[in-house]
Amino acid sequence: MRRKILFLIAFASLIAAPHVGHAAAAPRAAISGQVGSADEARMEGVLVSAKRDGGTITVTVVTDAQGRYAFPESKLSPGRYNLAIRAVGYEIDGTKTAEVAAGKITDIDLKLKKTADLEAQLTNAEWLMSMPGTDEQKQGFLSCVSCHTVERIARSKYNADQMMDVLKRMRAYAQGSTPLRPQVRPGVRDPSPNQLAQMKKFAEYVSTVNLSKSDKWSYALKTLPRPKGKATKAIVTEYDLPRPEAMPHDAMLDSQGMVWYSDFGSQFVGMLDPKTGKAVEYAIPVTKPGAPAGGLDLRFDPDANVWLGMMYQGAVVKLDRKSGKFQTWTAPGFMENNEARLAMVDPKHLNLDGKVWIGGDNEYRLDPKTNEWYTVDYARGLPKDGPPADRLGSYGVISDSKNNFYGTNFGGQYIIRIDAKTLNVTPFPTPTPNSAPRRGHMDPQDRLWFAEYRGNMIGVFDTKIERTREWAVPSPWSNPYDAISDKDGFAWTGGMSNDRVARLNPKTDEFVEYLLPRTTNIRRVTVDNTTSPPTFWVGNNHGAALIKVEITE
Repeated sequence: MRRKILFLIAFASLIAAPHVGHAAAAPRAAISGQVGSADEARMEGVLVSAKRDGGTITVTVVTDAQGRYAFPESKLSPGRYNLAIRAVGYEIDGTKTAEVAAGKITDIDLKLKKTADLEAQLTNAEWLMSMPGTDEQKQGFLSCVSCHTVERIARSKYNADQMMDVLKRMRAYAQGSTPLRPQVRPGVRDPSPNQLAQMKKFAEYVSTVNLSKSDKWSYALKTLPRPKGKATKAIVTEYDLPRPEAMPHDAMLDSQGMVWYSDFGSQFVGMLDPKTGKAVEYAIPVTKPGAPAGGLDLRFDPDANVWLGMMYQGAVVKLDRKSGKFQTWTAPGFMENNEARLAMVDPKHLNLDGKVWIGGDNEYRLDPKTNEWYTVDYARGLPKDGPPADRLGSYGVISDSKNNFYGTNFGGQYIIRIDAKTLNVTPFPTPTPNSAPRRGHMDPQDRLWFAEYRGNMIGVFDTKIERTREWAVPSPWSNPYDAISDKDGFAWTGGMSNDRVARLNPKTDEFVEYLLPRTTNIRRVTVDNTTSPPTFWVGNNHGAALIKVEITE
């Protein structure tokens, strides 16, 4: 009898064990409910956001195949929350709020209705999908999304001549501009005859796709499908920054888990504590009075000091973490050249040879101790069968473990290596012509992961075997800006035009695209490898916020 009892106990344990494990894996919900509409009783892929009254943090979850959403209790502290949704073609039917109390579940079903203003919900990519015309014609809009949305252009009523005046005016604006805060570059030259011809051609095209000829667009508006399956398995957290005009261009994590960000339009560098949501900002000295403000590239040196490329301020800046003081270096001749800029800086391997790589209108190698600048000569050691040296400018600047320079040729199709010892130049073309490699990160195996902006791809260049492999991002007009790999072997990028974060499994070639809660001008991307699975981070360059994406599958 005793053996029979022990057997029954063991058998019962086997049955109960999976149930216990499943229960432990499902966190307790603070707010949950069903999302549906008159057309769909259970709507998968609806983003549901919650922001506490007076708070600075917004948490977003995505409905599953049954139309259910749930906010983990750990993500929402007690208080009153405002709820919002993102589902193209729909809006929430009435204002929704929810009270969160410790230890209780608030169940709220959300009913959606068809929107009366679909145009306001389209991403830049969806506008480009909708507009008639060739890809070459639409490429012209890619210079516009750095400062504002395509919707702004589509709603305009300028004819070709009026649009030409607009293009001439905007040509004088610095990249760190917004419609409310334009920054004019001093000393802007008049466009050449060839540039004028290109501008006129684009102005004529724009006048055929905006509202200059009628009150309605002559083309149907197309939308991308809502997320489904794995793409719904994510939690997105947005952290508002202290200044509403902040433009967080680059966001990078330090070894303590703090998120540092550069400001593309102002003389600030900031640090966010994700645990508290509080950000501290440091005012960067002005090095070139009268020039547009703002910085781009943000990197750490081996001593965890923060370096930035300060664009039209004509300087690279270091923030000493111990003293809290700034040190600046200005390239020769930059104070006399109003159009010169320093955008990129890579001090990661400064400890190897005392040199820092810098990118801008020219590329440089700086010795910070002696203030000696070497201007990269792209003809030096260039193979005879290589492209002309004047086609080899670099946008992104990345060093490998030996402090060799690798540049991404945004104006063309090359990954460019400069040997740290000989300074000889070797270009490697991407498999896709005119792909516009933009920015990237070197992984621990000295493989350069990079985005191909015009090619709508991400690539990896293995510096040891000197070969590139590419993957096409699934959604059209994603226009990825940057790419990085994580400790689990996944590669990440963000669409500058479609508000989507993409994760690639290079072993299976599978992409999963995660939609973000609102319009997000994605630039530099990074990952936190201390979490499991790794966490993705990016700045919303037009939204004054930092964004974290956690995978829950």
